[in-house]
Amino acid sequence: MSKFKKKKSGGIPAVNTAALPDIVFMLLFFFMVTTVMREVTLKVKVVTPQATEVNKLERKSLVSYIYIGEPTEQLQSQFGTADRIQLNDAFATAKDIIAFVEGEREQTDPAEVPLMTFSIKADQKAEMGIVTDVKQELRKANALKINYSTKKTDKIVD
Repeated sequence: MSKFKKKKSGGIPAVNTAALPDIVFMLLFFFMVTTVMREVTLKVKVVTPQATEVNKLERKSLVSYIYIGEPTEQLQSQFGTADRIQLNDAFATAKDIIAFVEGEREQTDPAEVPLMTFSIKADQKAEMGIVTDVKQELRKANALKINYSTKKTDKIVD
């Protein structure tokens, strides 16, 4: 005749879910920090040439890329195999570069506009004529800081 009842043995205790939100937010934070968003979907094949004297760009946020190469295999039936220029996510001609430069300058803080660099990522087999056309249009747009993207190597092999 006691006031206290005995617990029934054999029951499974409930799972403690108090720490679950903390774990979920830690995972979310981890993936937010480590994930890199792709800025541009490449529509051209670019195998950059090799170079021995390479300098790394300081502020990549001030770099705008111009891709030159032949279209990818999926797009060759539509655009052919001739070298093409890609600005952001679309094919363009050399005449579109001035508008591209002006658009990139508008998106940048006016104090940082003189620090902007235009990087040409050209395929190693791209014709030099199209690269020269791009350089001439950049000159007309007064975009004089030009960079050529390359792969670093110790020794160039022909």
